[in-house]
Amino acid sequence: MEYDVHTKAEEIITRWERKPENIIEMMHDIQNEFNYLPRDVLFEISKEAKVPLGKIYNIATFYNAFSLKPKGKHRICVCMGTPCHALGAPRVVSALERELNIKCGDVTPDLKFSIETTGCVGTCGLAPVVIIGEDLFGPLTVDGVTRLVKKYQSK
Repeated sequence: MEYDVHTKAEEIITRWERKPENIIEMMHDIQNEFNYLPRDVLFEISKEAKVPLGKIYNIATFYNAFSLKPKGKHRICVCMGTPCHALGAPRVVSALERELNIKCGDVTPDLKFSIETTGCVGTCGLAPVVIIGEDLFGPLTVDGVTRLVKKYQSK
């Protein structure tokens, strides 16, 4: 059976009782469900909760937790803080791009992986560091990229 985005979105909107004061909670649940905020779902939230679409987009673009672009099931985040950068993070990003055949900021066609960079994550002693979901890896070398990706391909 095909996954129906609108049915799931309607469940989430209903769970939050279509109340305008619950708009951020709705958006968090939508983000968690789809790994981004689909445009047509934002229209649906606007209509159902009677919140102007502009306000919803303001919230979506203000908070880093939200994304208007699809993200992978496994979001690969490479720290670009000074120690990570100096110890090879740009090379790790390049190796990830080659391994997954996408550019940083993009998602694989199967929506399984996306690559992004971030500022310092505070684990400088493990530089360079990569975070996938709740898992932190470091120091990660270019040689370790293939093994790391394979670990998540079956998840």
